[in-house]
Amino acid sequence: MNILLTGANGYIGMRLLPVLVEAGHEVTCVVRDRKRFQPSPDLLNKISIIEFDFLHPENAIQKFNNKKFDVAYYLIHSLGDTKTTLKEYESRSAGCFVLVAAIVQIKQIIYLGGISNDKSLSKHLLARKGVKEVLINSGIPYTILDAGIIVGSGSISFEIIRDLTEKLPLMIVPKWLNSKCQPIAIRNVINYLFGCLNNEKTFNKMFEIGGPNILSYKKMLKEFAEVRCYKRFIISLPVLFPGLSAYWLYLTTSANFIIARQLVHSMKNDVICKNFSILEIIPQYLIPYKEAISLAFLKIEQNMVVSSWTDAASSSLSRLDINQYIEVPVNGCYKDRRWIEIDKDKIQEVANRFFGIGGNQGWYYADVLWRMRGIIDKLFGGVGIGRGRRSDVDIQPGDALDFWRVLLVDKKNHRLLLFAEMKLPGEAWLEFAISKNDNRCILKQTATFRPKGIAGRNYWYTMLPFHYFIFRNMLKRIAGIK
Repeated sequence: MNILLTGANGYIGMRLLPVLVEAGHEVTCVVRDRKRFQPSPDLLNKISIIEFDFLHPENAIQKFNNKKFDVAYYLIHSLGDTKTTLKEYESRSAGCFVLVAAIVQIKQIIYLGGISNDKSLSKHLLARKGVKEVLINSGIPYTILDAGIIVGSGSISFEIIRDLTEKLPLMIVPKWLNSKCQPIAIRNVINYLFGCLNNEKTFNKMFEIGGPNILSYKKMLKEFAEVRCYKRFIISLPVLFPGLSAYWLYLTTSANFIIARQLVHSMKNDVICKNFSILEIIPQYLIPYKEAISLAFLKIEQNMVVSSWTDAASSSLSRLDINQYIEVPVNGCYKDRRWIEIDKDKIQEVANRFFGIGGNQGWYYADVLWRMRGIIDKLFGGVGIGRGRRSDVDIQPGDALDFWRVLLVDKKNHRLLLFAEMKLPGEAWLEFAISKNDNRCILKQTATFRPKGIAGRNYWYTMLPFHYFIFRNMLKRIAGIK
């Protein structure tokens, strides 16, 4: 079967893709920026890729004319967009998708949305509901799956609960943590998405999908702590405090403020399944919440996290063309260039160190100062350092790496290029590379800063003393010199 997979580089898309390929289907992935889409080489050889932005329907005919597909998955969400444009973005994107579906003569649309059976919905859930209306009115057979919280390594819900539980022994929480939800394991979600494929019993129907447990968010935190053998105390207040709660989530978790705000407003609603008819069509074992947490940590411990919400979430770079940042500018920039000679027989060992930088490994020198920089960044509205890495052993272009974004990973030529997503009065790049000739091998480390106005220039000169000993010693540690 020919399948069109939109949102292929998102959290769900990256999990669903190998399942579809292993089943023998021909899959064409649609991504906004193919440089941020890096499946395994084995998968890459078995799929096709179309670079297209569903917010620009004027290019649809050019990209999709003379192509035909049987089924299309719509896995695009605009969670990171501002609340004033969220509904507009969701509706425009869904409308463009319907146009594409008509051009390529789709026989079934499969969409993963959010449970929205409560009376008073948040802007986020209302936007998702609007997408469903666009798909239903398209005239194309549809299958809509509505889920609540998805539990899996790398999911935004999982990472927020993990941050709160691991960082805060005592939590004084607002009233919305008493809202009920029905968390579902990522494995169950993927099974449902796959089971709907060309399944006529699911045509023109909406289903709610959830796990076997109905829990309050407070109970979810407690059970997460039990699985991880933490002792945590949670005190609930009788008020909502949505604005303050958003700041609380933003400062204590890896979520940016826009996402934190939207999640808090959505969490005021109960997201519980009222219809379990999907189980009659696609029967499967529903993984309990605690077991789903254990399975997620098993993947983390084995460094097998396939995708993370940060891969496609809104950031300072996600709406921009990544190509314009791969070429590091020369003019109008300040640079901190450092180099050190290394042994030829240690090239791979040294390269592995800088390819493994950040996250649990840290930055090889003055990690306390890097964390302080992350805290300052959070206080000024940045992403902070809490995003970590998707994997301790694997790194791909487009990955979030603490408060950096990976632009280039060239393991053959031993080069890594990062772009700063922290709040700065300018733009910053950090590059590691190894050059070699017949006689010498040189490890190069280059920090580039393009300032914006006087504030940017003052920032650079203020940071020079810190750069001197941090960058110098970081380079030595990466080279293996104590």
